[in-house]
Amino acid sequence: MNFLPKRNVVLIEFFRTAVACFLGISVGLGAVAQAQTPAMPSPQVAIPQQQTLSYSVDWRVFPAGTATFHLQAQGDTENVIATAASIGAVYLLFPVADSYTGTFDRSTGCSHEYTKQIHEGYRRLTGKLTMDYAQHEQVLSEKNLGSGISKKLSAPIPNCVTDVLSGIFYLASQPLLVGHDVAFPLADGGHVVAVTAKVEAHEQVITPAGTFATVRVEPTADAGVVKNRGNIWIWYTDDARHLPVQVRAHLFWGTITLRLTRVTTP
Repeated sequence: MNFLPKRNVVLIEFFRTAVACFLGISVGLGAVAQAQTPAMPSPQVAIPQQQTLSYSVDWRVFPAGTATFHLQAQGDTENVIATAASIGAVYLLFPVADSYTGTFDRSTGCSHEYTKQIHEGYRRLTGKLTMDYAQHEQVLSEKNLGSGISKKLSAPIPNCVTDVLSGIFYLASQPLLVGHDVAFPLADGGHVVAVTAKVEAHEQVITPAGTFATVRVEPTADAGVVKNRGNIWIWYTDDARHLPVQVRAHLFWGTITLRLTRVTTP
């Protein structure tokens, strides 16, 4: 009887990867030295003023959940709100209702803040990561609402970083030319990860929202769980929108796929 719940705990861990794509690249080996992190290329593709993307989440061949991203511009800042929820049998075994927010500068791509509200089974957690570029510092505050235990830590950051939620849309702002990698620093929980996004190939992708000509991108890092456990790919539309229409993680326990179901614009 414990087999399925354990599998679903692993599934929930991927929900964070699915929501921001890069959550599986969190560092467990200590912060990366500032000198080793690449500079952030400025956005070169238009970032949506307002848009909502909805996804289905499948584990192997089974429906497992839903995810949404809502983008809203506010002056020079882009706000991203994401949700992830389990459905059906997965919800009965392990209910999930997570929400995340991220803000970043539309002209530079630099992240300002990332927050999370985690509701996974008995686990309740709130967290906030803020970037202080004047002090070259990131500050993480977390509280476990079940135990009441709080923690706060700080760590150095370079002049500009993205975060685990904003990163998927920051990457969409780059040219994404096949054969040309995109390298950038990502702040995650008191660490800085040097991420390289490999733009691998043109592919046609079929989702509930339609059939799309895409470019396949694989984010990689020299540290973290993705390096040791599997691969993640994102398929962006090969047009001016760079919509992320599919995300897939192939890990040691199986494959999780997000497929775009709907695009809502004003």
